[in-house]
Amino acid sequence: MKLDIYVNYQGVCEQAFQFYEQHLGGRITSMMAFKQLPDTTNVPEGRENDILHATIEIGDTILRGADIPKAEPMRSVYLTLRVYSAEEAERLYTLLSEGGEIFMPMEETFFALRFAQLRDRFGTSWMLLCERQYIEG
Repeated sequence: MKLDIYVNYQGVCEQAFQFYEQHLGGRITSMMAFKQLPDTTNVPEGRENDILHATIEIGDTILRGADIPKAEPMRSVYLTLRVYSAEEAERLYTLLSEGGEIFMPMEETFFALRFAQLRDRFGTSWMLLCERQYIEG
């Protein structure tokens, strides 16, 4: 068994996945817009370019997504990025927090060299973690 994550976006799935591919080292493996369906007669007007289904691999995890008109930002759930250097944690924090909302600023904690919680500009909530055990052995 394998657990995948599915995120609903409010019309920005394609932009989010392209951003994650470019900046998080992900690889988009599929992306289909409503206009690509074999039969588009039932596609609501104005949703032709919305993403029906997309898949991206980030590390060993598969993130799936779609555009849902009334999707709300993630609440009480975080995608956690574990990194192996404080510098990489800081880079990701700067990148993902731009235009987003910071819940907990990047800082050192008793359990991590770097830890932060934020929601990016696409509505995805992230936890960034650089655990001490990876650095201090």
